[in-house]
Amino acid sequence: MPPVPVASLPALQQCLMSYTNHSSPLSFILTGIPGLEDAQFWIAFPFCTMYFMAVLGKITLLLVNRMDPSLHLPMFYFLSMLAAIDLVLTTSTVPKLPSIFWFQSHEIVFEGCVAQMIFIYGLYTVESGVLLTMAFNRYLAVCKPLHCSTILTGPTIAKLGLAAVVHGMAIITPLMYMVTSLSYCGICVMHHSYCEHMSVVKLACWDTWPNSTYSITAATTMVGLDSILIAVSYVLILREVIGLSSREARLKTYGTCGSHVGVILPFYTPGLFSFYSQCWGQRIPAHLHILRADLYLLVPPMLNPLIYRIRIKPVQERVLSLFCQKGIQPKS
Repeated sequence: MPPVPVASLPALQQCLMSYTNHSSPLSFILTGIPGLEDAQFWIAFPFCTMYFMAVLGKITLLLVNRMDPSLHLPMFYFLSMLAAIDLVLTTSTVPKLPSIFWFQSHEIVFEGCVAQMIFIYGLYTVESGVLLTMAFNRYLAVCKPLHCSTILTGPTIAKLGLAAVVHGMAIITPLMYMVTSLSYCGICVMHHSYCEHMSVVKLACWDTWPNSTYSITAATTMVGLDSILIAVSYVLILREVIGLSSREARLKTYGTCGSHVGVILPFYTPGLFSFYSQCWGQRIPAHLHILRADLYLLVPPMLNPLIYRIRIKPVQERVLSLFCQKGIQPKS
């Protein structure tokens, strides 16, 4: 076990006192990246850079979409949903990383740890639902173009977004209830950079089989069902595209659908791999697992605007036009 920082010893003593009563701990100690303690100071710099780029891109997208009525279309509504989700997801976890790596602030209260897990796994589920809705939007745009605008109206999009939120909360609520119902015994040192569910469960002294079983079942069912429905929508899209007579139309459809697939793969694949490796990947070095888990929270939100460069081109043009107009305004 890596040594616990001296600054964290008071919190560790509180943890030990709470464990004597087998109750929920007052706080956890996040060690950061075990095995890379000497490099953590420098690792924080690229992490902060990626976080800044992700936040800047998401806020810009949300502001421009709100300001420009010409972008009030289903495609941009869904992109705004993804931007808002990524913004909250990264902000709920990433700011803690530099506090660990630079300022040795390793302590996180138990309630804050639970809230962090709710944001991570709840928003992960909500984002999966939004990606599924975007696949449905692609299907309508390609296969039913005459009905797309009448089906995906503003109220319908709002209902779909609300359904994704309710679905996410319905899945995460039982999981968080089971986590808070556990009794924890032992030293509450978590070898991670944030409150990852299985890392928290491993600190419990009760039988954690219900937690592990539910989390694995929920993740597999959610991702499996959403992935199947997304795959079905793209099979139907490809069948429609093959029948198009215009080569230019086929290339345009491949480009727009390819950008969506480019977001789906980085979203599902690393997340599931990280989740299952926590359960059964004991041979994977701890620092590699934690680095992958940290990058998973940063890289997709940062890269999504680049992957969607074709679809976000109108937004980029609008941003440039706003800056240009502001720059050429006559001085009073």
